Amino acid sequence: MSIKRQMAIISLLFTLSTTCSYASERAALGWQKIQQGAVVIDVRTAEEFADGHLDNAINFPLSELSHHVSNLDKTTPIVLYCRSGNRSGQAYQHLTSLGFTQLHNAGGLQEIKMEIAK
Repeated sequence: MSIKRQMAIISLLFTLSTTCSYASERAALGWQKIQQGAVVIDVRTAEEFADGHLDNAINFPLSELSHHVSNLDKTTPIVLYCRSGNRSGQAYQHLTSLGFTQLHNAGGLQEIKMEIAK
């Protein structure tokens, strides 16, 4: 195996390990905030939510988020999640732009469930 190929494999493995590490850290912090009473918002579609969600989660699909959060205090602790962390990341950015200050993107549903199971 060439040195170039070995370096590419090492780089890929490093990327995968740091991504998994970050994912578990954000889920762990999200679970901690949930246990402390944060509002839990699932930004997936209604259909995805119906297929399973965290207990006490509120379904505010990303496309309808502004409408649903208009009555929330902007200092309310909120944990966001979706399927992979992408849409919850978009929700985080959007809510930050609206002035919300106590937000956390916990990533994906399965990621959080694995943290709960620990």
